[in-house]
Amino acid sequence: MCNFAPLFQTKFMTGKILITGAGGFIGSHIVEEALRRGYDTYAGVRATTSREYLADPRIKFVELDFAHPDRLCAQLLQYKKEMGGWDYIVHNLGVTKCKKQKDFYTTNHIYTRNFSNALIECDMVPSKFVYMSSLSVCGKGDEKNHTPIKITDSPHPDTNYGKSKLMAEEHLRSLPNFPYIILRPTGVYGPRERDYLLMMKTIKWCVDFRSGWSKQLITFVYVKDLVRAIFAAVECDKRQKTYFISEEQAYSSSGFSDYVAQELGRKFVLPIILPMWMLWIITHTAEIFNKLTGCTSAINRDKYHIMSQRNWVCDTSLTREELGFVPQYSLEEGVRETVAWYRANKWL
Repeated sequence: MCNFAPLFQTKFMTGKILITGAGGFIGSHIVEEALRRGYDTYAGVRATTSREYLADPRIKFVELDFAHPDRLCAQLLQYKKEMGGWDYIVHNLGVTKCKKQKDFYTTNHIYTRNFSNALIECDMVPSKFVYMSSLSVCGKGDEKNHTPIKITDSPHPDTNYGKSKLMAEEHLRSLPNFPYIILRPTGVYGPRERDYLLMMKTIKWCVDFRSGWSKQLITFVYVKDLVRAIFAAVECDKRQKTYFISEEQAYSSSGFSDYVAQELGRKFVLPIILPMWMLWIITHTAEIFNKLTGCTSAINRDKYHIMSQRNWVCDTSLTREELGFVPQYSLEEGVRETVAWYRANKWL
């Protein structure tokens, strides 16, 4: 079994680690934990990436052109000459919402393909390549009995996001002896996240929008727990494996909002349940509006499929057995910390 270091302990590691997508919600948390654990930490960013949460002077910044393989190889070879490459890579680069559907496949699949191929071509394959995928690659599970989705189930994603992530997974699996570990987290929330923030803002106004009347079970993972799982994968001896990352308890559709209301001191929140046909109209209309205006919004056809899915429960037994990972935060505890951070930073 692989061991992991709880957040309240100190574990010093040697070695160089690259985190792509480092400026985002999850990426910035990964960078912070890498520094805390003593890694020589490189943050993969673009010139336009915000560095608001990457202010630690120990961070070394890396710019890689994932869109152009030749340019990417030249950059990698230069880094190889300067510092010898990385011992570990966490490929966290990805998009969850786009102006154009093809952008999902460009960023989530093609960039991953270009990067992994370039690492091989430049003889810079690390000892571990952790790829951040998603539970969304699995598609709808058993929505009658709510049997947990198993890691061995055949994926059948119904969103562009899930399909693009699955294509990236399949490419990594096609590479002989490539030392990947694929992580499929469920819904990730926590400080700096903006999509769940929208839900919290409506609850602050004593309104909670829900989808459909049939039973829905949802799972979550707090960002600090997800980061612990990532380093459990980095630091263990497993390779060419795939794991679900989720709190082991499932919640009803009102579970998250109930804890948010509790933290915000809202004793009464009006639940507004949208029939699926109405949700379909809203999300499709919003997507047309986004295309016409050039906006990027989380309200789109993918969101319809996500909200209509009734079973987000996954079997995490393999993660527990092979990575030794068990979440430390319950949803109530994670929401409490998240709301406190939003308030302190005047986001809520």
